[in-house]
Amino acid sequence: MTDYVFKSSIGTCIKDFIGQKRALGYPYLSSGRLLYHFDLLVSEEFPSDSTLTKEMCTAWLQSNPGEHPNGLQRRVTPVRQLGKYMKGMGYDAYIIPNYIAKKHIKYEAHIYTATELKAFFNAIDHCSPSPFSPTRRYVIPVFFRMLYCCGLRLSEARLVKREDVDLDTGKVIIRESKGWKSRIVYMSDDLRDVCREYDSIIDTMLPGRQPFFPSKNGNYFNIATPGRWFHEFWDKLPEANVIIGNPARIHDFRHGYAVHRLNKWVREGQDINVLLAYLSEYMGHSNYADTDYYLSLVEEFYPEMEQRLSSVNDNILPEVYHEEE
Repeated sequence: MTDYVFKSSIGTCIKDFIGQKRALGYPYLSSGRLLYHFDLLVSEEFPSDSTLTKEMCTAWLQSNPGEHPNGLQRRVTPVRQLGKYMKGMGYDAYIIPNYIAKKHIKYEAHIYTATELKAFFNAIDHCSPSPFSPTRRYVIPVFFRMLYCCGLRLSEARLVKREDVDLDTGKVIIRESKGWKSRIVYMSDDLRDVCREYDSIIDTMLPGRQPFFPSKNGNYFNIATPGRWFHEFWDKLPEANVIIGNPARIHDFRHGYAVHRLNKWVREGQDINVLLAYLSEYMGHSNYADTDYYLSLVEEFYPEMEQRLSSVNDNILPEVYHEEE
């Protein structure tokens, strides 16, 4: 967890606000990082203002021209919450109206095909040695395998600790993830074997390391680094040039894990009604609605899935009654 130094005239309020969020059980990592950059803007452009003003917020809204609405929404939300906090503390603070950047554009996930997955993993398995980062060629192939095979969020895979990976049982402890919830996931036997070999190599290079996936200095990788890795290998593949619709993203590996798992259960004739709850817990969802999203992405076995979902919806999803007008 990064402890930022806030330098603006409202820096103390920002620090206290983030502290309150974390005391309530929220990691507030990405939002904390956004507020740090907001503090930099305020310290440079509004050095003498003693409270959160409309001018500050306007400058923040306009600081990234051409930004995607979803990105703008992510930047606006913590500053809006900061305004509410300062207002509650007695400051004459400006609160960004709810209608600004309110609409979230749903991103349709790309579900990787078996051919695409094979091509991508083959590409990263041939990662060239780098004189600037000796660990890179070993980290990348295993990092993406754990990301996909365990259905992890990017931050979960990036920040997993060496001590939380049990290479005897395949148990991986995911700590302080989204919603400040911890959980346990299990690797398959073949992934565990890959991780054992990987860990043996890295341990000779960086004995006593804390991250399971370390940088050349033994630290955790920067949040943007895995995204650069992904595009470095994926964008060069012929498969990447024939995708229709939204381009593939690194987060789509998690979506793919869920959809492929559901498809596997369908093929095996498993009780989806029972297993959906386990999938929700495994993926760290706070409610069934988050897991239910993946049901809408299942296409390959849709006719059979549609029949099976009737019982899922009856037993898991509450029925909503509407009054006739």
